[in-house]
Parts: sequence; C-alpha cells; structure tokens
Amino acid sequence: MLIRNVLRLTTSLVALACMTVGAEPPPAVPGPAPAMQSLFNGKDLTGWDGDPRLWSVKDGVLRGETTAEKPAKGNTFIIWKDGTTGDFELRLSFRCNATNNSGIQYRSKHITEKVSNNWVVRGYQHELRNEVKFPNTPSFIYDEGGSRGRICLVGEEATWDQDGKHVKKSDLIDQAGFEKLFKLDDWNDVRIMAKGNHIWHYLNEKLVLDFTDNDPQKALKEGILALQLHAGNPMWVEFKNIRIRKL
Repeated sequence: MLIRNVLRLTTSLVALACMTVGAEPPPAVPGPAPAMQSLFNGKDLTGWDGDPRLWSVKDGVLRGETTAEKPAKGNTFIIWKDGTTGDFELRLSFRCNATNNSGIQYRSKHITEKVSNNWVVRGYQHELRNEVKFPNTPSFIYDEGGSRGRICLVGEEATWDQDGKHVKKSDLIDQAGFEKLFKLDDWNDVRIMAKGNHIWHYLNEKLVLDFTDNDPQKALKEGILALQLHAGNPMWVEFKNIRIRKL
C-alpha cells in the first residue's frame, strides 16, 4: 500500500511539472511536418525585402551572394514582410560555402537609424555555417547586434537569468555526433521552435540546443524573421522549403 501511494504521489508531481509553461519540451525527433504556411514561392522574392544587388532566386531557391564587386555594406538581411514570429515553428533547408557565415533571425527587430544599409536586423540569430568543429558550427544562438554574444551553444541545455548564463548540461550532442549529423557542402534541414521563453533548435531532425531565456530585460517575445548575408569575405547562402506555423 505504501509503495502504491508513493507511486501515485510521484505520478501527480510529474503531471503537475509538465503543466508548467515550458516544462515539457517537444520530442527529440520531430515527426512529419504539420500543415505549415509556405514563405517562399520558388519563383521570385514576393513577400521578402532585401538588397536587390545581393538577393535573387536561382534554380528555385532563395540565394544571397556577396562578391568583391558587390560587397555587403555591413551585415545585411532579407526580411520576411508578411508576418512576425512569436510562438512559432519554422522549418527550412539551407546550404552555404565556408568563406563566411549566415543566420536566421527570429523574434528580431528591423533597425533603421544609424545603420550601414537599409536591412539591418538585431535579435536572436540561429547561426548558419558550413563547418563542423565546435564551437563554430551552425545552430547556436547568437545575439545579433546585442551584448550577449553566443547566447547558447550547440549541445547545451541552458538558461539565461538576470545574473547571466547557466548551463544545465552539455550532452545533447558531442563533436563526433555533430560530424556525423551535419552534411558539409550539402543541404541541411533546420527546425526552430519557440514557445514563451523556451527555444529549441533542431538540425536534420535532432535536437541540438535547448534554451530558456529568463532575462527580464533582454528576452525577446515577438519580432521579425530575416535571413543574413555577413559582411566581409565574399560568400553565398541558399534557402528552400521555408515554412512556418504559429503555436
């Protein structure tokens, strides 16, 4: 009888914990994508706004490219104009070269004053790279234009509280596992989910980052979606199958 009562109490406590906002993460291996809104028609830049010198549609994919003749004047972005990201799930595929890095901005802000170009964005960034060596890999969270730098690294389950970052564990994926997971010089699938102050990044259907932003001043709840071209060395990045749904 005592054992049964203990089991009932344990079950009740677990259920109560799962009811707490952000306490229950999505499954580690996501299933088939639910019905989602397509953000890119594969034909032109309808619904997007970026530097026309640098962004185009090529072979059905959204392509950004800088060259020595056409450099980016500071980090520049192409901005999705038909909505914002609050609580959401985003899925897309990307590939890029290794001469520079790119990123996916979400819950971010379009900055229009004292800027180097007309498409400056600040906020949460899902890093994109064609690299596999920690810590310079795709999928970490970067504070673009902010003060926190690399907010959460690949492999980490972490929180950012008023007194700074706290890492709960760093074993979601290790170096060897990432090298097997990521496809160099090829298409890779990204899934970003944000609900309340809880954020998850998936790469090729594996959870690689779990972050909770508890900073009362710096946590972002809603903002724009944008894709980055980085200033500096010439580079290119391509995107396809860009889809979103509200949670």
